[in-house]
Amino acid sequence: MTPQLQQAIRLLQLSSVDLEMEIQEALDSNFMLEEVDPDGDSNQEATSLDEPEAATEDTSNSTTETSGNDSASDDQPKLDPEVDGEHVKDSRDEVDGESIAVDLPVDTSWEDVYDDNFVSSSGGGDYSDENFLETRNADSASIQSHLLDQLNLLNLTESDQYIAACILDGLDEEGVLQIDVEDILESAPDEWEIEIEEVDAVLHLIQHLDPVGIAARSLKECLAIQLKELPEDTEGKTLALTLVENHISLLANRDYVQLARKLKVKEPELKHVITLIQTLNPRPGASIVQENVDYIEPDVFVSKQNGRWVVELNPKSAPKIRVNPEYAALIKRGDSSDDAINMKNHMQEARWFIKSLQQRNDTLLRVSSKIVEFQRGFLEYGEQAMKPLVLHDIAEAVDLHESTISRVTTQKYMLTPAGVFELKYFFSSHVSTSSGGEVSSTAIRALIKQLVAEENPRKPLSDSKIAKLLEEQNINVARRTIAKYRELLLIPPSNERKQLI
Repeated sequence: MTPQLQQAIRLLQLSSVDLEMEIQEALDSNFMLEEVDPDGDSNQEATSLDEPEAATEDTSNSTTETSGNDSASDDQPKLDPEVDGEHVKDSRDEVDGESIAVDLPVDTSWEDVYDDNFVSSSGGGDYSDENFLETRNADSASIQSHLLDQLNLLNLTESDQYIAACILDGLDEEGVLQIDVEDILESAPDEWEIEIEEVDAVLHLIQHLDPVGIAARSLKECLAIQLKELPEDTEGKTLALTLVENHISLLANRDYVQLARKLKVKEPELKHVITLIQTLNPRPGASIVQENVDYIEPDVFVSKQNGRWVVELNPKSAPKIRVNPEYAALIKRGDSSDDAINMKNHMQEARWFIKSLQQRNDTLLRVSSKIVEFQRGFLEYGEQAMKPLVLHDIAEAVDLHESTISRVTTQKYMLTPAGVFELKYFFSSHVSTSSGGEVSSTAIRALIKQLVAEENPRKPLSDSKIAKLLEEQNINVARRTIAKYRELLLIPPSNERKQLI
């Protein structure tokens, strides 16, 4: 495989965020490349080594429209000849050099590795003349830093600072304390003569910082701390505290009959107590931790204009770059000096990069347009209208290899009126209906979600009952398949969905 083909494949599989970084790296490393000012003149002529003018790559406003015809005969999308007053040019005729194959037949497995940048603090070190809270190496978005901001406002002794630092080090990502107070006591310097009561006092202090219930050692303790913080005249507080401290397992199992018997209350009063408990936060640390989020930048925009679905590339994910015309003009024919050879090499690399980028955007637009043609029902009516679709269907429609379709639909996102979806989302297997038709697995999952949403919470639907209801709609799905789809939707089984309220 040539380096040029490898580059084309790599660009094809990059997400918009990674592509932006790749383009910036190319601009930084190749002086022959420059980004075109979106407000400037983008209608530069093509360049070659014989005619050293600037080649412009402009795909930022490439657009296609889908018609009401489901035919997949139009493999190559028609670009809008004029968008925002700028002519959209096809750079395949603008760049010299060996052409890049439209079909990229080589599958490459790749993996994105993300660093969560979570810094764990260490409780060791030299204890002399040290402010243990100020030296905590906590990330700015961590639970530890949130608590440190509050602790540093308090006038703590050196030993209390040490205890607090140990407690912060012992918190997991949800704010649960994972170390024993005895371990903190044993690790403290002997000269401080710390007692277990002092450790408990500092822990109690931290547990009542914001958010209340942080650094609890169990769900029971976490909820109890929050209940005790409520005003004394809170209706149901005493019963709720009794339930949490003594009968929380019955609540977890939704054994309302036993709960009412243990608490010696009737159903209306039990409902009120449970409602009060549901206002508490079982994971107070989760509201603090802000994990690094990979923000999604849509690669493709889909909108309905004049009754037609229009597909266009996101200009931000398809920036315009070109060969720098001033540097290109310096190249002279027949000049074999080292500088001239270096410039020619950079010129060729720049052209290959522009070509690869154009190829990526063309392929992405073609594939996205066909997906919209196939799944117009989804765009109009939602998940229940999603058609069965596999990679082969799109590959055949646009005359590309399935491996190419796999690359171009991975980590690429489409912004639609219904939300943002990865292109892979529009592919799903099929289930045959009793009438001889087919329905997609996505549509079946949507039906399951709807049935569960409309069920009687006192008598939730079992998987067998859901299968029977679908059968009444001519959709034959086994109970175990229903269970699998339900789990994919993160819907608990019927016994766990039962509600008293």
